Amino acid sequence: MSRCAGCFWWRLLLCLAALLAEGGGQESAAERLSPYFGTKSRYEIVNPYLLREPLSLGPPQPGFPLPPASCTPLQLSAVLRHGTRFPTRGQIKKLAQLHSLVGQRNGSCPASKALGGWAMWYREEMDGLLAERGRYDMSMLARRLVARFPGLLAPQRRFAFISSHKSRCVNSSLAFRDGLYRALYGRQQQEAPTLESNPAVLGDIKINDTLMRFFDLCEKFVRDVENNKGAMHELDDFKTGPEMKKVIERIADRLCLQADQLDADLVQVAFFTCSFELAIKNVSSPWCLLFSEQNALVLEYLNDLKQYWKRGYGYDINSRASCILFQDIMRNLDQAVAESKSSKPISSPAIFQFGHAETLQPLFALMGYFKDKEPLKANNYRKQMNRKFRSGRIVPYAANLVFVLYHCDQVQSPKEEYKVQILLNEKLLEFPWSKKTVISFPNLKNRYKDILQKCHFTDVCDLPQNTTAGV
Repeated sequence: MSRCAGCFWWRLLLCLAALLAEGGGQESAAERLSPYFGTKSRYEIVNPYLLREPLSLGPPQPGFPLPPASCTPLQLSAVLRHGTRFPTRGQIKKLAQLHSLVGQRNGSCPASKALGGWAMWYREEMDGLLAERGRYDMSMLARRLVARFPGLLAPQRRFAFISSHKSRCVNSSLAFRDGLYRALYGRQQQEAPTLESNPAVLGDIKINDTLMRFFDLCEKFVRDVENNKGAMHELDDFKTGPEMKKVIERIADRLCLQADQLDADLVQVAFFTCSFELAIKNVSSPWCLLFSEQNALVLEYLNDLKQYWKRGYGYDINSRASCILFQDIMRNLDQAVAESKSSKPISSPAIFQFGHAETLQPLFALMGYFKDKEPLKANNYRKQMNRKFRSGRIVPYAANLVFVLYHCDQVQSPKEEYKVQILLNEKLLEFPWSKKTVISFPNLKNRYKDILQKCHFTDVCDLPQNTTAGV
């Protein structure tokens, strides 16, 4: 079939799609693509029932929580990604470039006409800021956690809040704290202190980039990965590889552009715009109509390659830099155990730490989660179709990793007195080495003794003088 003939059929198909969109078919375009949005995924992709009931706790989970007659939660230690955000300045600039390029068709192309009604409403000053939907994400999450752990998250208790300095994280922590307040005091407002008059009634919010942005402070990571262009060679190879080339050609054809007018970055920003519109506004953007599900699979892999090599298993330094965060979590659990053994009140019944996808991904790699038999590479896209490492299912907006420490009576040995479960995005998480979802605290520490005893941030991250770059 000639290019012209192909264009004719595509234009006819796009016109039909546009007509369907007016009757509500456009919404299905974004929903159809939403499983492949990677780190730009809305939280509901991992818990779809929340679209219908935002405060639902979902279906029962066998084994969670531990039987309340014998085990009582002592502490929650949670690491959370910020809520839904706006695109970064770089993404907005690329989108403006693409929008201008499409606009030059003057409506002569059906795709340009379909996009003609879409106004470029993103502004550079939005640069990664938390969207209103992101505040909603965090408030609802807080309220659900109160419902899951009413004994721990109770009135008159104070909690620890830690945040990255980034405003999207600080504002996420504020929205989360507000959600906690509403859940704890909403029915007794006359008797309760007001959050407005005393914003620290639940606990102050402290900035700690050492924990939440350890990657910025790890000199070896910055040198060998962040600032080393060669470190992302698998990603760069995929951008110019056969799968991505087909996607670029197809999108160029749909926009009636020459393929050399587009590149992987511009195509990806169009795809991300589809995801941002769904996450921020809950609408299906006309940009979504450009992509098939097969296109989306390729673009998901493109995003996952970046996450894998820059934040995941690609290089050891990615995960080892997060030792400092894992050790902090374990110290908090250790302190709660010590206080419990001494019959003292638990000083921090809940610790909430607000960071980024870049905070959580290295931590998962450090702990051994979502590791595939083969590394993700530019040349094994087909082999990785059923991979474990899918960033959208691990770290969507508002992703949360929660360590739950229990004190248990009626145990067979003292080692079983304190137990731990881990939740990812409000679902019970199996440990990487077994199908089990509960472990004694001493055994958990033993499993990770290398990280706890031998992984020192200064040794891992500090650069000796007069060194050269290299992974």
